[in-house]
Amino acid sequence: MTEPTYLTAVRESYDTVAADYVARVKNPAELDPVSRAMLAAFAELVRTAGRGPVADLGCGPGKVTAHLAGLGVTAFGVDVSPRMVELAREAYPELRFAVGSMTALELEDDGLGGILAYYSTHHTPPELLPVVFAEFHRTLVPGGHLMLAGHVGNDEVRRPVQAYGGHPVSYESHLLPPARIADLLGRAGLAVSAQLVEAPGEGATRTYATFMARKPESVAG
Repeated sequence: MTEPTYLTAVRESYDTVAADYVARVKNPAELDPVSRAMLAAFAELVRTAGRGPVADLGCGPGKVTAHLAGLGVTAFGVDVSPRMVELAREAYPELRFAVGSMTALELEDDGLGGILAYYSTHHTPPELLPVVFAEFHRTLVPGGHLMLAGHVGNDEVRRPVQAYGGHPVSYESHLLPPARIADLLGRAGLAVSAQLVEAPGEGATRTYATFMARKPESVAG
């Protein structure tokens, strides 16, 4: 299967910014109360269900993966950037991290108790989100949980040329309406159970949304 071309830009960009990304991006314990509460709720859902490990997809340097582990969740990370994965392994040698893409996960069917996609899907072109969400559905065990959080907007496309300390980047950010993301999740067979939209706070310019979804239990024939 040929890799989507946008992934090359994402990989090269995050390899370039990786060190400054680690220094500039907050640890989960330093996030706002709502963000911390949503992560805690997700951790409780998957921990209580006990159906398998959680894959932190687009894990970056592993900060959120480690946070989930600290909340009692068996978690591992996957990221498209080899440099990010290298930094994650250095920072958290007790956890497992691998290079991979959400469009073609090297994971077995029905093997995950949970998936976290934390600010990691907005670089995906909208026409490829059904592919990504189908992979989420394929790899989740029936009854498994998904938490997806990220930037949203009104069909905006942002093309920054610099990021995280002035490093050159070439990725795009696609900011979709929350209702469309929820619809795409539903079309992939994932039942959205909760949706939270946060307006920009003081000094911020972006709107954020968090979705909790679940792969339905298998229906007996």
